[in-house]
Amino acid sequence: MLMLGWPLVLGNLAQSALTTTDLIVLGRLGADALAASVLGVNLYFALLIFAIGLVGASAPMMAAAVGRKQRVMRDVRRTVRVGLWSAAIISLPCWVLLWHTETILLWFQEEPPLAAAAQSLMRGMQWGLFPALGFIVLRSFVAALARPVWVTIATGATVLFNIAANWVLVFGHLGLPALGIRGSGIATALSSTFLFASLALVVVVDRRFRRYRLFGNWWRSDWPRLTRLWRLGVPIGATMAFEVTAFNAAAFLMGQFGSAALAGHSIALQIATLTFMVSAGFGQAVTVRVGIASGAGDRDGVTRAGWTAFAIAVSFMAAMSVVMMTAPRLLIGAFIDVADPANAAVVATAASFLICAAVFQVADGAQAVGAGMLRGLQDARVPMLYAAVGYWGVGMSLCVLLAFVAGLGGLGIWIGLVVALVVVACAMIRRWTRRERLGLGRAS
Repeated sequence: MLMLGWPLVLGNLAQSALTTTDLIVLGRLGADALAASVLGVNLYFALLIFAIGLVGASAPMMAAAVGRKQRVMRDVRRTVRVGLWSAAIISLPCWVLLWHTETILLWFQEEPPLAAAAQSLMRGMQWGLFPALGFIVLRSFVAALARPVWVTIATGATVLFNIAANWVLVFGHLGLPALGIRGSGIATALSSTFLFASLALVVVVDRRFRRYRLFGNWWRSDWPRLTRLWRLGVPIGATMAFEVTAFNAAAFLMGQFGSAALAGHSIALQIATLTFMVSAGFGQAVTVRVGIASGAGDRDGVTRAGWTAFAIAVSFMAAMSVVMMTAPRLLIGAFIDVADPANAAVVATAASFLICAAVFQVADGAQAVGAGMLRGLQDARVPMLYAAVGYWGVGMSLCVLLAFVAGLGGLGIWIGLVVALVVVACAMIRRWTRRERLGLGRAS
C-alpha cells in the first residue's frame, strides 16, 4: 500500500501545490485579489471535482480488469479511450458555465468588484479543465499498473512550470505585461496542459506502457463501456461534488462576513486541503488495491487492502491535527505576513478556523479512504446518498443555523463542516464493514 500510495500522495500534493502557489502569488496582490480568486476557484472546483469523479471511474474498472487477468490490454485500452471521451464531453458544459462566472457570483450576491475579478481569472483558467481530466484518466492507468511514480515526476515538473508561469504572467517579466489575476488563470491553464502532455508522453514512450497502445483507434466507438463508466462515474462524481460544493457554499456564506473572514477561511481551508491530499492519495491507492483483489475474487485481499489504507490515513491525519493545534501561526505565515498589522483580522480568523480544521482531520481522512474502499468494489450509489445527506442535509443546515441564527458567524460555518465530515465518515465505514452481507463487489 505504501509503494502504491506514497507516489499518489506526492502527486496529489504537487497538484494541490498548483493552487497553493496561485493563492500565495495572489495574496501578494492584496486581500481583495485573494478573496476574488477564492470565489472563482470555488466555482471552478465545484465543476472540476464532479468531472474528476466521473472520469475517475476508469480506475476501479481498470483495476478489476488487471485483477481478472483476462484480455487485460484490450480492456484497459478501451477504458482509457472512453475515459478521454468522457473528459471531452463533460468539459463542454463546464466551459459554458465558467465563461459566465461573474453572472453566477452575482446571483449569490457577492460583491460586484470581486465577481468581475473572479471572472477575469476563470476566463483564463477554464481552458485547463480538459487536460486536467485527461491527466486523471492517465493517472488511473499508471496506478492500475503499479507505476505511479510517473505521476509524482509529472506533477513535480508542473509545479515548477506553474511557478515560472505565474512569475512571468502575473507580475510581468521577460518582456510581457503584468496581467495580475488574469495572468494567474492563464498560468494554471498552461500548467494543466503541461501536466497532461507530460504523462501522455510517458505512456507513449515507456516500454511497459507503450504496448497498450492507448491512443490507437481512439475514435472507435464503445458505447456499452462508455455507458458503464457513466453509470459508475456519475454517482462517484456526485459524491465528491456534494462534499466540495458544501465547502464552496461555506465560502459563499463566508463572503457575507467580509473580505477578512473570506481570506482567513481560504487560508485555513487550503492548509486542510494539503493534509487531505495525503488521505486522498491513499483513497486512490485503496481503490486500485481493492479493485484488483475484487477482480481476482480474493476476499482476504480486499479486507487487507481496505483496513491497511484506513490505518495509514487516519494515523497521519491525527498527527496533522496536533500540528494545526500547536502551531497555527506558523502555518498561516506561509500565506500571509502575520507580523503586518493590516493583516491582523485575517490572521485571527484563519487561526480560529484552523482549530476547527484540526478537529475534523481524523474524520476527513476516514471518509476519504472509506469512499475509496467502496469505489474499489464499484459501490457508488449508496455512498452518494450518504454524502448528500451528510454534507447538505446535516452539514449545511448546521452552517446556516449556527452562523446566522445562533450568531456564531464564520465559526458556526466551520462547526457545521466538522459535523458533516463526522457523519459521512461513520456512514462510509459502517457500509464497508457490512460489505459481504450486502454482496458488494461481486459484479467486479
